[in-house]
Amino acid sequence: MAKKISIDPIGKLLGLRHKSHPWHGIEIGENAPEELTCFIEMVPTDTVKYEIDKVTGYLTIDRPQKFSSILPALYGFIPQTYCGKRVGKMSAEAVNKPDVVGDGDPLDVCILTEKDVAHGDVLARAIPIGGFKMIDGNHADDKIIAVLKNDAMYSNFKDISELPESVVNRLKHYFLTYKEMPGEVGKRCEIAHIYGREKAHELISLAVDDYKEHIEKLMFE
Repeated sequence: MAKKISIDPIGKLLGLRHKSHPWHGIEIGENAPEELTCFIEMVPTDTVKYEIDKVTGYLTIDRPQKFSSILPALYGFIPQTYCGKRVGKMSAEAVNKPDVVGDGDPLDVCILTEKDVAHGDVLARAIPIGGFKMIDGNHADDKIIAVLKNDAMYSNFKDISELPESVVNRLKHYFLTYKEMPGEVGKRCEIAHIYGREKAHELISLAVDDYKEHIEKLMFE
């Protein structure tokens, strides 16, 4: 069972001067990793890929979606997490590729809900139920799969193994194709395997530890 995550005041203090920075100033939640506060960058109706600017905390346009690639759920990241050496090591061991490292970003999360959410730049309470062990080049790029808390349909699912196969396949298809261009040879991304709730909790805890180390280094450089 994953350890309880203690809330680190360092990240909170970074966001108190003005509007809280979505990555640093928002607390992950007192009941993490079982329940999380997540920041939503994109929703299924977006035709532009939005991504948080790490310096300012504002959503920026990363790129227009050049081809039909419909996001099948809410997409964003878990605040005060970082995919560093611990996350990288876990992925390297899982896929037996010692050169795999963390991608240096907050941990991605995909949140299933029956409701239409009009736009990103919002917070959502979510329950992690599993994840995709995704590798992008030599970077660990895990996708935590979660359900929106109290969602009328999806909150009944406690583990990714309980989801309908069609839902899992839709998620897999999106993440395996959204970076590809027609005519490209070879796949850039792979999903090595799918893991359940307990492994998701473990990964989130490692990402929180990576974040604490990352922020300490930044503050004392």
